Order: sequence, then structure tokens, then C-alpha cells
Amino acid sequence: MDLGLTIFPTDQTIDPVELGQVAEEMGFASLWFPEHSHIPTDRTTPWGGREGAPDLPEFYWRTYDQFVALGAVAATTERIKLGTGITLVAQRDPIWTAKEVASVDRLSGGRFRFGIGYGWNVEEMEDHGLEYRTRRSRTRESILAMKELWTKDEASFDGEQVRLSPSWAWPKPTQQPHPPVILGGGVGPKTAAHIAEFCDGWMPIGGRYPLEAGWDQIVEACKAVDRDPDSLWLGVFGAKPSAEVLDKLEGQGVVESVFALPQGPRDEVMAALDKLAPLLDR
Repeated sequence: MDLGLTIFPTDQTIDPVELGQVAEEMGFASLWFPEHSHIPTDRTTPWGGREGAPDLPEFYWRTYDQFVALGAVAATTERIKLGTGITLVAQRDPIWTAKEVASVDRLSGGRFRFGIGYGWNVEEMEDHGLEYRTRRSRTRESILAMKELWTKDEASFDGEQVRLSPSWAWPKPTQQPHPPVILGGGVGPKTAAHIAEFCDGWMPIGGRYPLEAGWDQIVEACKAVDRDPDSLWLGVFGAKPSAEVLDKLEGQGVVESVFALPQGPRDEVMAALDKLAPLLDR
């Protein structure tokens, strides 16, 4: 099982380029950056959409653009996989996002992983002109349109929310047919159906969602569309850094566990990396 890292890259913690170089030298398999475009100051949505959650931490509105940050890491590393964890697809223009994904994948030599999610912050979505109730269908259509742009010389798409007239768009991704699309979050029937239809994997937050129950729903959804569930990648985001926990996850079919780094200054992050290092030898 591979081990990866995630952090909100901001101007208050370790430089993302340095982190990428150190993580690669230590032997971590991947580095994942989340995103939020902004956080409206007048908020009613609790953190993560969960009632009773603590106040939203400041690093949520201090993040670098994830594609710019990952591009900088790609230019200064050679092997480490680079992922978005997650991209808020429904808030984005799918045509521009498809180009960003293809650009980072091409410039990194095929090291990009496209982690996606539906999103939870209603106020943030509204500023992007997105209605919360449409975020799932918008995400689906956006990914389907992106796949057209990544794989077709002349791409087009005609959905209810996303439309693309016959178009040319290059560069194409290095990975064929495109970088893996990995959905995060909990799984119900609709999400399981989306994973079976247009994703290459599932990566829930460790300990927050029942892994086996969610995977069972995905397997059933795959059967409904005649897809082999073994073609899907299973990871865990924010895994507990414990050899016992990792052994259990590996036994459940998890192929990659990603550890969340602290949002403190450089020295705090480096100390956390030192504590994680022994797990690389398991």
C-alpha cells in the first residue's frame, strides 16, 4: 500500500515546492492539495456541512490555487504523484479545468491524479452562480465534458447544465485515456452510481464514512452498468498514522493511504514528517 500526504498549501505554512521535494526524497508516493476559491465572511453553512462543527479554520481562505501549486511542485520533482484533494468541480468552468488538468499531467510527465468532490459550502457555491441542489448533476456533466476534451480531437458535449460546441483543445493529457478521476466523500446510491459511471476510484475521509458499506454500494452500482469493480482504485484520505490501522486498511483493499499534515509553520510540518517516516518502512 502506498502512502501519501495532504496539506492546505498556504502562505502561512511550509512552501509547497519544498514540501514536494522533501516528500519525494523521503519516499512518499503522492502529495495532494485541496482548494477553496474564497470563503464568504457571512456564513451559515457549518464546517463540512456538519451541524455542531467547530468554526472554520483560517487556512480555508488562504490556500494557493491548487493547479498553480501542483504545477510548481511538478517542475521541481520527478517521481511523486500529484493530486487534487479535492477539486470543487461544480464551482468551476469545465473547459478551463480540463485544460488545467491536461497541462499539469503533461508537464509532470503523467503524474497527476484528479481528486474531485461535490462540495459543501453553500455560500461559496452561490458566489460562483451555482445552486447547491444542482452540484451533483453539474459535477457529473462537467467530468463527462472534460473527458470529451481529453480524449477527442474534436470534442463536443450537450448536457442540461454544461454545453460545448464542436471544439479543438490541446494539450491532451499524458496518461491515457486521461488522468484517474477519484471521487471523495461518503457514498449513497447516487454517489455510487456516479463512481461506477465516470470515476476511476473512491477516496473517502478515514474514519468518517464506513469503508466496507460504501464499497459494497459501489460494487452493486458497477454491476448495474456492467463494470468490473476491480477496475476502481480505493484510497483513504486523512488516514490515521498507525501501523495497525494501515494493516487493516490494506486488508480491506485500500491501495493508498494519505496522511494529513498540520497547518503550522515549516518546522512543525517537518517534525510531523519525521514522525511519519517510520511508517514508510512497514
